[in-house]
Amino acid sequence: MKTTVDIPEKELEDVMRYTKAATKTEAVARAVADFNRRQRLGKLAAELGTLRDMMTRQDLDKMRAGR
Repeated sequence: MKTTVDIPEKELEDVMRYTKAATKTEAVARAVADFNRRQRLGKLAAELGTLRDMMTRQDLDKMRAGR
């Protein structure tokens, strides 16, 4: 999708350097993909410890001892 945006030159140069992207388009695409990935990971991290039906370490040790 083509979109016209005004990105500060210094910020775009930094993104290109950090992502090792050859083009501005590639740099922006990588930055957007990385942002989305981090948002998904953050959402997943917020859910950690909220699963009540998961086996505890003690349950796992008991199960292994019973073999």
